[in-house]
Amino acid sequence: MLASYIKIQCKLFISLFFQVTVVVTITYNYHRMSQPCATPKCERISRGLCDCCKQTLCLQHLNEHNASLISQLNPLTDEINALGDRLKSFNIHQTVSDGRQKLDKWRKDCHEKIDRFFEEKCQELDRFVVDKLDRQRTEILHIQSKMAKLTREQEATRHDIDLLTSTIRQLEKAIDKIKETNIQINAHSLVIHGSLVQIRETNEHELDLSTLFPVYRTLDGAVGSSVVLASNEQLLLIHQKPNLCLVDQELKIVKQVLWTHDVIRDMCWSWTLDRFIVVDNNNNIFLVDERTMSIETIEINDKRKWSACACWETSLFLSTDVWGSSLLKLTLSPTIAVIKEWQSPITCSKDEVITGMSYTSKTCALMIKNKVDKSVRIELRSSETLNRIWSLPLDIVVNQNVLFRCCLTKGNEWLVIDRETKRLLHITKDGQLKTTLPYNEIPYRATMFTSNMLAVSTTTGINLHKV
Repeated sequence: MLASYIKIQCKLFISLFFQVTVVVTITYNYHRMSQPCATPKCERISRGLCDCCKQTLCLQHLNEHNASLISQLNPLTDEINALGDRLKSFNIHQTVSDGRQKLDKWRKDCHEKIDRFFEEKCQELDRFVVDKLDRQRTEILHIQSKMAKLTREQEATRHDIDLLTSTIRQLEKAIDKIKETNIQINAHSLVIHGSLVQIRETNEHELDLSTLFPVYRTLDGAVGSSVVLASNEQLLLIHQKPNLCLVDQELKIVKQVLWTHDVIRDMCWSWTLDRFIVVDNNNNIFLVDERTMSIETIEINDKRKWSACACWETSLFLSTDVWGSSLLKLTLSPTIAVIKEWQSPITCSKDEVITGMSYTSKTCALMIKNKVDKSVRIELRSSETLNRIWSLPLDIVVNQNVLFRCCLTKGNEWLVIDRETKRLLHITKDGQLKTTLPYNEIPYRATMFTSNMLAVSTTTGINLHKV
């Protein structure tokens, strides 16, 4: 009985609840519909609520409001159609032309490396046989000399005849063996993996030195080492007295060779020669092979003292270490030779010296120091004509014996190394000071090691930063 009673009461409660809800809803809708239209000066009763602007509007203004929204679709339709037409006429070849040129240059460089390697191995193969032949020729000359002596002195004995006969038979067999030599060539297939060429979008302003990460890795320098460095993007060339060393991205020495020449003034990498170029304090220019670490002298019949060097494509640039510096342009292929020289006042005034430079496509950045007003500036010049594009004076306290250097960074921007006040100055491609970053040690040189690592040389060694 109790259960039946409770069940009846629940049904009555639910029925009453729905009746109250309906009354409230009707009342709410009535009051909402009885509100005036939200449009100014309209005295009509609202007939609906606009969901997008949450306004109650009369039927006329609700229709007008809807028509207004629909009309705004028309220009948007025109814009999206125009964008579609732009995509249809998009010239993909024009957009990727610069990238294709770089890929084509990479392909040619690789082919040249393979051709050079092929020639080296052909020469090695020739030497393999020539060395054997030379040994036999030496033995033949020795026998011919002995026989000539015996003939001249008329003192041949049976023992001499037997010994000569035996030796000649042995030589005959040795030469036959050389002719029948079976040379084994073990040639491994060339492995090309996708990481050899990386394609990604670049942001010209992605390098922000205000967020330069702390030192990632450090390589302690040996006492008396040069602070000069250069990179081919895979390896870093440095001087660790008494050796010239190649280090990898972990700053581990992978190759080294004894450096017996004078103090190193500057160094750079040549993609054309596939070699590092090193300039010393004794007017010498050297080629350093990254594979063999062989050191070869470049002869250009010019013994002036050089202050800086830089490479771009098939050209090498050298600046003279004198007031009123000259700038020389050398071709690197097919032979190395001076093809142009710019002199003061085109390069700088007679009271100025070029202390550093860095090249990129069509332009070069020059660091110029003035001994009269003790100022220093960075200038961007045309790499073909040396015409000035822009010039930026720097707030650097100049010491007469200090060489100021710069390096290329991402987006064709520049990094000036200020060793006097321990700073790195980030310069935009249009010649504006972007960032000034204090450095906790005295920086001497800097270079982009890889696309995301900056190498800085200091008095204590080499620092790597992720950027």
